[in-house]
Amino acid sequence: MNTMHPQEMEAVAERHKDLLSQPNRKRLRPLLMVAGLVLYLVSCWWIFSIGDVMRNANWSIAGSYLADWVSYEVRPELEISPDGAMKIDYGRFSPLGANPKPEWVELEYKSVERTEDTLKNAEAGQPRTKSSISFMAAPATTLKIASPAGQPAPSSEAKTEEVISRAVISIDADTRLEVAAKEVRVTHDGQNFVVTVDGQAVTAPIGALPNWASQKRPGEKIVLTFGIKGWAEINGDEVSIRKRFFGWANFVFDTNSPFFGKSVTEVLSTIASGDRIDPSRSNLAFAWNNILYNAEWQHLDVWAKLLQTIVMAFVGTLFASLLAFPLCFMAARNITRNRLLNQVTKRFFDFLRSVDMLIWALFFTRAFGPGPIAGISAIFFTDTGTFGKLYSEALENIDEKQREGVKSVGASPLAVQRFGVLPQVLPVFASQSLYFWESNTRSATIIGAVGAGGIGLKLWEAMRTNSDWENVAYMVVLILFVVFIFDSISNALRSRLIGSPNV
Repeated sequence: MNTMHPQEMEAVAERHKDLLSQPNRKRLRPLLMVAGLVLYLVSCWWIFSIGDVMRNANWSIAGSYLADWVSYEVRPELEISPDGAMKIDYGRFSPLGANPKPEWVELEYKSVERTEDTLKNAEAGQPRTKSSISFMAAPATTLKIASPAGQPAPSSEAKTEEVISRAVISIDADTRLEVAAKEVRVTHDGQNFVVTVDGQAVTAPIGALPNWASQKRPGEKIVLTFGIKGWAEINGDEVSIRKRFFGWANFVFDTNSPFFGKSVTEVLSTIASGDRIDPSRSNLAFAWNNILYNAEWQHLDVWAKLLQTIVMAFVGTLFASLLAFPLCFMAARNITRNRLLNQVTKRFFDFLRSVDMLIWALFFTRAFGPGPIAGISAIFFTDTGTFGKLYSEALENIDEKQREGVKSVGASPLAVQRFGVLPQVLPVFASQSLYFWESNTRSATIIGAVGAGGIGLKLWEAMRTNSDWENVAYMVVLILFVVFIFDSISNALRSRLIGSPNV
């Protein structure tokens, strides 16, 4: 292959300047595109106040919410009385059960003598009680106290009981709280911090606050932040601790189950060869019942709502396909030669799909009340408009030669559509319907949150509590799993219908 001499190339360029030189506008096109993109991003930053949003965002709360998806908290609370005696409470719905004794909580007890003065009210017939505590190891006695004339004599009874005198809560190896004698000692990140409490309302730190402690005003509560490990709150009469654990607590058996707290080996052994817990059924059936009716995770209810969402998406998509199928022939200009009928049908499709599915769901929730009927109706209305448009466009793009070939042999108009049109468009119709069925499974979750039933409503209820984020994560995982399965099925079926390799 011969190459041109540089002088010959210059001569050609000189003769054909208009062909070999780019216009200025073409050279500036990349620069203009970059400038337009920058201008667009700057306008978005200003219109949506992105800077203010990023600056005012509470990232610590966002991090706590994300942590709550994959972890749970145990919440011991130490109540401190004015005399320094304490009692501990883990909350009504503690993940540790009714009688928690975690290894990371060390308690020391002491016997105290409590004196209760009981005075009968002659009119109401109800006792009035006064309490006092004395750290004296004296035996319980009953004292008679003189009363003014004309009034019932009060009685005083001393009772000895056990109270907590010292508590040590270990968050981890480097973080712990020690509470004793109305004093809270905190160790974290190699720092020691001491807070005094009066057993009533005043909280007073000794020395400067470390960077992981905060107090809005003197005497008010002090909040201690330990990162992902948890946090604590010190009030004048209470110390609240939140210790975080990775995982989902009591996912299989709740605290009311006889299997709660047992190892996998113990559970399997009880199911296989243990004595019947419930005489009316086997241990296997009893264990399965405990799993389904787990009060904390409500597995049966969640699975039922998920199935309701799947059925809602399927029925809504199916009905929309069935209605859009005959209507699309009236909307297609090459099938129905009536401009008025074409336009009326197309505008009907536009009306149905121009109103978002969420708006239809709100409308039908008001009409039919909360439940899956509202969700099915919302999907049906929206997808009828969408399918009608897609189906009619597919009809308008068919190969006319196949239809003309069937018509040339003297086939009836119905036979022409059956053998000349449907073989071309049915795979497209089915492929689009399958895609929307898979997509509507996600959409049904969203519209369920506004009252259309299904798992969306349950998901919204869990989010509203602002404390059941692990339940939210559980339902999100189930939804993702179902969408993944349906997406795989839909892709496989569409690939077979349109003859393309499966992706």
